[in-house]
Amino acid sequence: MTDAFTKLFAQMMASGQEMARAFNPGLEHFDMRAMEKLVPTIPADMLEMWFGKTFNREGLDAKTRLLLTIGAITVQGALAEPQLRLTIRQALAAGATKREIAETIFQMSMFGGLPAMQKALEIAQSVYAEEDEE
Repeated sequence: MTDAFTKLFAQMMASGQEMARAFNPGLEHFDMRAMEKLVPTIPADMLEMWFGKTFNREGLDAKTRLLLTIGAITVQGALAEPQLRLTIRQALAAGATKREIAETIFQMSMFGGLPAMQKALEIAQSVYAEEDEE
């Protein structure tokens, strides 16, 4: 690799880490090398694409991206409960209000159906209760 490419790649990875921290402040000490040790089949270029270019583009902030993700997961119904719980926590940490999360879930009722919306609202309520306990 050339020095210019190495520098560009390091900048993209740093940008990806910033976006990961915006999604979840708990990722303050996110280390890409640890991820590669945990899952060696995930190449660095895929992680860079997800967090460096795709999720770190200008136009949408972390809160909006997380609300969109909540909408997409809601449409999947009960198939992605752990992912919905995590994304709701991350959205709250990124500044989303409980009302914004609920409105996002309500909006998905026409796409995923009422049972999917109801299940997502129940999950959201349980996440709120867990957050209140902490």
